[in-house]
Amino acid sequence: MNVGVCYAEADRQLWMRLEVPDESTVEEAIKLSGVLKLYPDINLGTQKVGIFGKIATLETAVKEGDRVEIYRQITVDPQTVQRRRR
Repeated sequence: MNVGVCYAEADRQLWMRLEVPDESTVEEAIKLSGVLKLYPDINLGTQKVGIFGKIATLETAVKEGDRVEIYRQITVDPQTVQRRRR
């Protein structure tokens, strides 16, 4: 089945489509994509993942057309950003 995997850093983004076996999980899709080799700082043990903007577990099954997302830690307090805009 065809799924997408995406990851974004502050200065660059990765989005790729790939074929994965039926009944693949989020973790399997991420590993098959090769993103862990391109971004060795990704830690699936601590970083959250999701499908189309909704948090998922690594064991969640993916479906045809899903977009698997790997989320970075927030490095700036959102309230600080709001104060800077004023």
